[in-house]
Amino acid sequence: MSESKNIKMHKKLFILALFLVFTAISNAQRYAVIDSKYILEKLADYKTSQTKLDQVSNQWQLEIEKKQTELDKMYKDYDAEQVMLSNELRKKREDELFNREKEVRDLQKKRFGFEGDLFKLRQELIKPIQDRVYVAIQKLAIERSYDFILDKSEGITVIFADPKLDKSDEVLKFLNVK
Repeated sequence: MSESKNIKMHKKLFILALFLVFTAISNAQRYAVIDSKYILEKLADYKTSQTKLDQVSNQWQLEIEKKQTELDKMYKDYDAEQVMLSNELRKKREDELFNREKEVRDLQKKRFGFEGDLFKLRQELIKPIQDRVYVAIQKLAIERSYDFILDKSEGITVIFADPKLDKSDEVLKFLNVK
């Protein structure tokens, strides 16, 4: 009987030890939640850069739409005239249409494609600001001994975050923004 008491006591001590270990581990991890979108929107230079990016993007879009309208007119004219054209002139106009269509696609790809002009401009205007925010977040994490910081703005989904864990305003303080 005393042997079964020993086993029960060892089980209880083992469970208590496990509980203490898990408690210590869970308390050892310090984390915070930030909202990088909120932080960026509070920065004047980000707003200025985003406005410039939007303006240039709209200008490029209008340029492409103008070329597309011209191309559409060329197709309409060709459709109306093709029955009256000789085979040689028809072939010449079709080649011209093909080349113009390729120009419009190439321009669209050049401006808005993967690593196109818009991507490069965004890298030039926005990336340095994002890098400053990242450095401020790193300083906050080191200063406050956070094990990790979650960004709740995009990408990672946070189902629940206690508002007192949101350190976005503290990152803004590191950036000297009020």
